[in-house]
Amino acid sequence: MLPNTGRLAGCTVFITGASRGIGKAIALKAAKDGANIVIAAKTAQPHSKLLGTIYTAAEEIEAVGGKALPCIVDVRDEQQISDAVQKAIKKFGAIYTAATEMLGGPGIESHCRKVDIIADAAYSIFQKPKSFTGNFVIDENILKAEGIQNFDIYAVKPGHPLQPDFFLDEYPEAVSKKMESAGAVPEFKEEKPQPQPKPRSGAVEKTFRMVKDSLSDDIVKATQAIYLFELSGEDGGTWFLDLKSRGGNVGYGEPSDQADVVMSMSTDDFVKMFSGKLKPAMAFMSGKLKIKGNMALAIKLEKLMNQMNARL
Repeated sequence: MLPNTGRLAGCTVFITGASRGIGKAIALKAAKDGANIVIAAKTAQPHSKLLGTIYTAAEEIEAVGGKALPCIVDVRDEQQISDAVQKAIKKFGAIYTAATEMLGGPGIESHCRKVDIIADAAYSIFQKPKSFTGNFVIDENILKAEGIQNFDIYAVKPGHPLQPDFFLDEYPEAVSKKMESAGAVPEFKEEKPQPQPKPRSGAVEKTFRMVKDSLSDDIVKATQAIYLFELSGEDGGTWFLDLKSRGGNVGYGEPSDQADVVMSMSTDDFVKMFSGKLKPAMAFMSGKLKIKGNMALAIKLEKLMNQMNARL
């Protein structure tokens, strides 16, 4: 086999989550150029429901012309990351660049794009100079800058409107209507919660009491939203945070007006989130937090939490 002479030939790419999905798609894209790929992922043994391990990914990478180094890595373990980097340096030399594992929230397949769009965007980033580091990059934007105009090639089902992005879509309700007209029911569509019995006092009640003490007219004016929390576990039930009424209010049960955002999670994660130990974005991406309603207002709450944490 002739050696690959692509633009990434000889470069080393450290990719977390490269045993399957987006991570593997990025790895294969770079491997076709002859890149060295560090497969940093947790799956070393076959999974009953998820295809692929770091070793099967390594075989695929080498089959298309790349060189692979499979490493068992849990990204939450700093020592494992450091060990994988040292192994990469020992085998390939200094690392040229890195790609971070990209986690997506729940979606509707017909309204999503293939992992290829991330792979192509990452490939474009790999070719940027070192001075490019630190930029916030959106796959579609960077590919548009590369001259790509037809994005239907990345659609799972071309012609279907895309599901709103929790972090990027400024007007998700408009997108929601488009999805409904195409016969889909968005996950964030509003539903009326069921009444809950009276709760016992505990960590949740204490957290809401502290939140109430931190409210002000300025916070209400800046937010203008009502949040409903459907909490499971001890001291769970339905709680609300009213940031529309004068001075703001919190309470158990349903608010007097319809909620703009409904958040479902466990009581433990709720307490961690409001105490600053669990970031809402990470809770959402990991499936611990489910959101229905106005996504823009959901993002506002995260910003508000950052301000509240200093007082709680």
